Amino acid sequence: MYRGIIQSDPSIMMGKPVIAGTRITVELILEKLAAGETVEQILEAHPRLTQEAIQAALAFATEALRADVVYPLPEMA
Repeated sequence: MYRGIIQSDPSIMMGKPVIAGTRITVELILEKLAAGETVEQILEAHPRLTQEAIQAALAFATEALRADVVYPLPEMA
């Protein structure tokens, strides 16, 4: 679903995954969603983005987290 929309190039944003043709990182999209911004607010702030690009960022993040890697979380006090 995200192929062709998400790209990673060492010469763009130090190789972080970005929306193709932009310098908008998947990380930025996820941070904005996690902070409570709506898709509509993100699209308004970044006119080059599309709903499809945001969905691609989420699909990319989902697949990245499927790897067999353990992500230890700090204990809550």
